[in-house]
Amino acid sequence: MITYRATLDVPRELVCHLSLLLSAERRRLGTRSHSRALTCFEQAVMGLRWFRDRTDRAALGRDHGISRATAYRYIDEVIDVLADQAPDLHQALRRATDAGLTHLILDGIIIATDRCAEKTTSVKGEPIDLWYSGKARHHGGNIQALFAPCGLPPWVSDVEPGSVHDLTAARAHVLGALYKAAAGGLPTLADSGYDGAGIGILTPVKQPSEGRPLDLDTRTRNALLRALRCLGERGFALLTQRWRTLQRITASPSRIGDLVKAALVLTHFEHSYPT
Repeated sequence: MITYRATLDVPRELVCHLSLLLSAERRRLGTRSHSRALTCFEQAVMGLRWFRDRTDRAALGRDHGISRATAYRYIDEVIDVLADQAPDLHQALRRATDAGLTHLILDGIIIATDRCAEKTTSVKGEPIDLWYSGKARHHGGNIQALFAPCGLPPWVSDVEPGSVHDLTAARAHVLGALYKAAAGGLPTLADSGYDGAGIGILTPVKQPSEGRPLDLDTRTRNALLRALRCLGERGFALLTQRWRTLQRITASPSRIGDLVKAALVLTHFEHSYPT
């Protein structure tokens, strides 16, 4: 066996913040002092290693001198305490309004996961894999998110199966609140996949089916929408490239929502965004 030194490239303040959250959770559970194999700080380091580098949980357990089962349990606890800190939709919209944002950006992503054999029936009455996304061409969970004009995500949704269309997922989780926000002067920009989402959700005008070109004003509007929206599409990169465990989830697909919310809280802390 070969040992080597490594550096975890996250701020020490983030580790301390997560340690405090874990300490509060242990007090809530009534955990006795010195009864855990790892301190809160060591557990926080292990959890952040998993989020940051997608390190195998069994390897993390060996590194920290604990069993595989304990490593799984400790990381699940990290996920839960972080996800509990994620802002809900109404908090995110209120903060966006208070910050004077001119608009928000709505987008969806399929977070890849291992193959899941759960079946469902499509709208055409055909049997399909519930977690398979035809758009992404792999199994995964559908996550909807709002982004500030700078690209920072203030909110992410719970997970929907990969077979669910973006517009359907948005209707279930976010559109109702966005209508109210739009009425208050905070519109939302989205891509053509959200066409027909409703008032206040601005999407590009599609090319007419008969092949007739769009007029100049409409093409200019579409270009402006795309130019504004593309600045926010870096938001998912902030989550998935910084916290690499989101690039492919090996846990139960039902946990994808909690994982993305936990990564959102970590991102907010690093960017000094109030959570």
